[in-house]
Amino acid sequence: MSLDVIQLSVAPIGTNCYIVRKPGADEAVVVDPGGEAPRILLALEEMGARCTAILITHGHWDHLGAVAELADATGAPAHMARAERTLLERLDDISPAELGLRPHSPDVLLEGGETIPLAGVAFEVVRIPGHSPAHLAYAANGCLFSGDLLFAGGVGRTDLPGGDWETLLESIAALLDRFPPETIVYSGHGPATTLGQEAAENPFLAELRATHR
Repeated sequence: MSLDVIQLSVAPIGTNCYIVRKPGADEAVVVDPGGEAPRILLALEEMGARCTAILITHGHWDHLGAVAELADATGAPAHMARAERTLLERLDDISPAELGLRPHSPDVLLEGGETIPLAGVAFEVVRIPGHSPAHLAYAANGCLFSGDLLFAGGVGRTDLPGGDWETLLESIAALLDRFPPETIVYSGHGPATTLGQEAAENPFLAELRATHR
């Protein structure tokens, strides 16, 4: 079964937010609401769907900015890695002051390895550290919501606190081992891609291609 996936590039820095549902369903999950809560709510209304859960890939402020407003408006529980919860709870301290972002307490704390049924879809929670220490991906129905680990033609930064290049490569290698090459990768920034395309062509993965055959 395929999924309906709506991609919104939200302010202030063009972070990808995804609205995910079973085709035609009246319930949806929102992944990484980084900003523009009114726009996300309007997209849900236009789809005829209500948000029943919020999934957060990692605790960088540009992926968290609309969590509080969206949760308040919909009552949807926010899911994120236990080890990064304080970043959401201290969002007003870690984000640019001029944005005035509101902190929020996550409702469901994840470790990785869980399967969580949301809006009629079973999401696998996959630990993918490297860009951040407790980064998570969410996999369902041939789709992988990878946050800032892997992009079309790029990879996540490792110069931020908790980032590590070797760990990032290990996480990407683990995804290549676990999921088929046709898996669609919905990244935190930029267009969608596939695991196979990035394994074959991503210039940042030359080192991985040399050792991972």
